[in-house]
Amino acid sequence: MRIGRRLGIASLAGLGVLLALAGLVAWLNLLGESRLGPAPPRVAAGAELVARGEALTRAGDCISCHTARGGPAYAGGRAIETPFGNVYASNLTPDPETGLGRWSADEFWRALHHGRSKSGRLLYPAFPYPNYTRVSRADADAMFAYLQSLPAVVQPNREHNLGFPFGTQAALAVWRALYFRPAVHVDDPARSAEWNRGAYLVEGLGHCNACHSARNALGATRGTLDLQGGLIPVQNWYAPSLASPHEASVAAWPKQEVIQLLKTGIAPQGFVMGPMSEVVLNSTQHLSDVDLAAMATYLQALPPPEGDAPPPAVPLASARGATLYRDHCVACHGERGEGVPGAYPALAKSRAVTLRSPANLVHIVLEGGFPPSTAGNPRPYGMPPFAPVLQDADVAALLSFLRASWGNRAAPVSALDVARARAGRD
Repeated sequence: MRIGRRLGIASLAGLGVLLALAGLVAWLNLLGESRLGPAPPRVAAGAELVARGEALTRAGDCISCHTARGGPAYAGGRAIETPFGNVYASNLTPDPETGLGRWSADEFWRALHHGRSKSGRLLYPAFPYPNYTRVSRADADAMFAYLQSLPAVVQPNREHNLGFPFGTQAALAVWRALYFRPAVHVDDPARSAEWNRGAYLVEGLGHCNACHSARNALGATRGTLDLQGGLIPVQNWYAPSLASPHEASVAAWPKQEVIQLLKTGIAPQGFVMGPMSEVVLNSTQHLSDVDLAAMATYLQALPPPEGDAPPPAVPLASARGATLYRDHCVACHGERGEGVPGAYPALAKSRAVTLRSPANLVHIVLEGGFPPSTAGNPRPYGMPPFAPVLQDADVAALLSFLRASWGNRAAPVSALDVARARAGRD
């Protein structure tokens, strides 16, 4: 009898702990959130508000995720790949049945600030509300006004395809309790107005750390202020540290070159390729020079990481790699990796070549690619794919040669690194 009674007491105690934890999770998910009132009557927004909302929506790069390839703008349907499955972007056009036509400005604000849908369901952080939570209410209202001005597109939203338990609201509630708190942007009085505007764009609307930060096993970053670089989940591109002088810091660049890179995709000291090309194509090239200058000011002020060190010394480049470079690369990139300004990037003393992860180099050699076509660079020169031509060992030898030549010093690339990239694995 006593054993049974003890087991019963232990079971009740365990149930009490579970209920307390569930209550804590629920409280953390509602922290800072107020109940929505009835929606006010819809009033047509003025042209100035709509235009401002368009600029802000461009700054948030909403079109990239919420437009399927070949589909209507902002009508959703694009698969956002994650390590846990696919999340499908929703329809942001004002269709009343499948889009935002029945949403209120309050509900749109709640989605950005609290990560909650019109129905109250928790949203997946593939929608970067951990960053958008910093967007001001006035800016959210302007973005909503712009989206409501778009042509309505009837396109039902697709169900997400996430493995268990990641597709459940309970699992998402636990994730949010661990990693999300609503926030607001607060200007730093010790900084200039331009720096503060840049911080607002980079940390909030621009959600730069969504790529330029490492993620843990549950897909959480170290916070919106972390820009120390990391592998982009699933895509396996490496988004370099924006603070390290050995990776992608622009602290030593002339400010106008930072603006040029964000506006055109090319600058004297760098080109954008891979996922960043889409960001420039759909977002930053459309921003005002004032906002681009603010972003440049913020990025140039990022302090270098503690303990940041140059890449270690490496063995001498192989003769095999030198032969492959001569046969396939020298015509564009030059005998000494000097490149052609405005056309083919220099490889000598290139931080893009010596990043601690060789993932981007492997992608570019195997798949080829172009910088974005922008108003300032409408016909970019491109790189052909070499996957059909070079074997894994050849690509490894070629890239190891690049990483140990003309002043470059970085670890060699192995055939296994190339094989993993070719197979689409980490």
